[in-house]
Amino acid sequence: MLKRLDYYLDALRSLRTDKNRKRWSNLTRHKAPHKPFLLLSIFDLIASGSITRNFIKPSFELAETFSGYWHSLMPIGTSGSMSYPFYHLSTSGFWNLVEQHGQPHLTGRTISSVKRLREYYKGATFDEDLFPLLVMESFREKLREVLIQTYFSPKLHRAILEQALINRGAADYSTMLLNVAEQRIPYYTDKEIGSETAKKIRDHGFRKAVVKLYEHRCALCGIRMLTPEGHTIVEAAHIVPWRKNNDDHPQNGMALCRLCHWSFDEGLMSVGKEYEVLISLAVRQNNNFPGHMETLTERAIFKPQQSSYWPDQRNLAIHRAETFRKK
Repeated sequence: MLKRLDYYLDALRSLRTDKNRKRWSNLTRHKAPHKPFLLLSIFDLIASGSITRNFIKPSFELAETFSGYWHSLMPIGTSGSMSYPFYHLSTSGFWNLVEQHGQPHLTGRTISSVKRLREYYKGATFDEDLFPLLVMESFREKLREVLIQTYFSPKLHRAILEQALINRGAADYSTMLLNVAEQRIPYYTDKEIGSETAKKIRDHGFRKAVVKLYEHRCALCGIRMLTPEGHTIVEAAHIVPWRKNNDDHPQNGMALCRLCHWSFDEGLMSVGKEYEVLISLAVRQNNNFPGHMETLTERAIFKPQQSSYWPDQRNLAIHRAETFRKK
């Protein structure tokens, strides 16, 4: 097994990447970071238990994790798609693409989007000898270390390890929050927030849990919009702000689109005793044009399937009393 590990360590050191020095700075050792980011994302999903078998789908979760690495480490204004490395890793010698039915694998394709990637490929597998190594933490971390050392400047090493910690911690925290709801414990508080990293883990974990429960659909207006690149229109909103009660229980959250989230926090929208949408009279003031918002009045909100996850009426009552504008 150690001989195979050495083989794959060398393979990771030898990934074919774009080496355009005008495009890529010394922070990524003048190499495109797409393939290392994708592999690091997969390592994180294996570590969190999200990937348990040797079949890697071009999933929303993988695209979102890749995007997290990119936006936390690359210069503002740049963008990268998971589709590029997912396809081109087939030249690495350990990554095997699985074609969609009737779509033979062809070299030299231009795969510029995750949507196009999914049209041609179901997913990919690692070599049979490599995946067992990735499942074992000690070996997986050796492989991670080689990626970081080979493709990133020491200036980024700490940030990369922090992002990996956030990804794994958020997944664990999300699972814990959902288990709390399944056990019908009425109140949950995480008091172990002592660092910026811990705060990011809490924020990301709460978001993952709530967005998953609402299936990326806004509780108030019902809109659901996802991009193949891992972007969703909804955010995880606390009903009672976390700073007031330190409550991340899913029943203190709702998935809301950006407009509804802002309107909810500003007291222009709320939820009634029968889980109906409430619209404040204030939306008509100051020469506002609320558009479709008024059509939502008294419409039932969209809730998770299980009632144990529904918004707690005690929290909604606090929002109606302290935040919602009556006039």
